[in-house]
Amino acid sequence: MATLEVFQFPYMSDNYGVLLHNKDTLETALIDAGDASAALGALELHGWSLTHLLLTHHHSDHIAGMHEIKSQTHCKCYGPQGIDGVDKVLSGGDSFVFADSEVQVLHTPGHTMDMLNFYLPDQSLAFTGDTLFTLGCGRLFEGDAATMWESLSKLIALPPNTWIYGSHEYTQANAKFALSVDPNNKALQQRAKQIDQLRAENKPTVPSKLSDELETNPFLRPDDADIRTLLKMPSEPDEAVFAEIRKRKDNF
Repeated sequence: MATLEVFQFPYMSDNYGVLLHNKDTLETALIDAGDASAALGALELHGWSLTHLLLTHHHSDHIAGMHEIKSQTHCKCYGPQGIDGVDKVLSGGDSFVFADSEVQVLHTPGHTMDMLNFYLPDQSLAFTGDTLFTLGCGRLFEGDAATMWESLSKLIALPPNTWIYGSHEYTQANAKFALSVDPNNKALQQRAKQIDQLRAENKPTVPSKLSDELETNPFLRPDDADIRTLLKMPSEPDEAVFAEIRKRKDNF
């Protein structure tokens, strides 16, 4: 089975789109469609023809360019219910084949209630939209903390060697917050320095390994004793600790 080529490109102020390409089948998928010019330019740069468009959720910075992209490429669009122009409506638990690779669909509501994430187990890739970011997680615009924690728990259960592609470059701000609730985490301290260096060189901090997120992302670690001690929540359920971390981030 061919290893997919992955090309991540920035658009707008802090979004990322991603192209996946199989050099044998010549199939190409785009994750999210917030900026048609950026996506079409990335395709032209590589000389790839778009066959699949995968949408994570309905926010405009993820779908604003979809109609133009479909018109220009004649690709088939996959995404959640309720988005005009989706050809194949997906739900959590669905799966389909792209370029000889299985794509598993995870429903991860919280940021929005329609949020879908795409996991390719044989490629060790997960596209987590605005659910899981490097050192962060999405704001709770439509769901509550309990819903988001359940969604994040699905991602925590993926193999630790999975590469996590979140949709935004929020990592420097996330690192500063993470240190405020987990200041003694040496792995986090080191990672924050590495992130500052990457951004100083205008390099992306996305993707990240799930193993690193499990070690340093406070939103995935509400069971951590040091975090619980700082929050004065020694025996509360993980869901409650996560809710407090999310509340603090909102006000950071």
